[in-house]
Amino acid sequence: PTTLAELAAVRKAMGPDGAKVQPVFVSVDPQRDTPEVLKAYALAFGDDVVALRGDEAQTKSVAQDFKVFYSKVPGKTPDTYTIDHTAGTYVFDTQGRIRLFMRHGQAPAAIEADLKRLLAAS
Repeated sequence: PTTLAELAAVRKAMGPDGAKVQPVFVSVDPQRDTPEVLKAYALAFGDDVVALRGDEAQTKSVAQDFKVFYSKVPGKTPDTYTIDHTAGTYVFDTQGRIRLFMRHGQAPAAIEADLKRLLAAS
């Protein structure tokens, strides 16, 4: 949620160029993140945020492809688990190529500058 909130703020600060940035959230918890849950979650950060999910096998495959770590951490009951996961964001250009990996906690001004540079280059 922190990353999506920061990205929403950065897009707003970018003015009209912010609309050229398409946020895509990919769940690593298909058990809890149903399409209905993801739709409501994504809407909290903007009406154009795309939320994707797959089944367990698809999630594992995509995580391996993108070198993303995730692990289910048991809670006190089976329904209270958490998910540890890589905290970062991939940025793709308009041709679908990965151009950046932004670490969690990166300054919003730096994110905005990077996104503006990529938009100017496309």
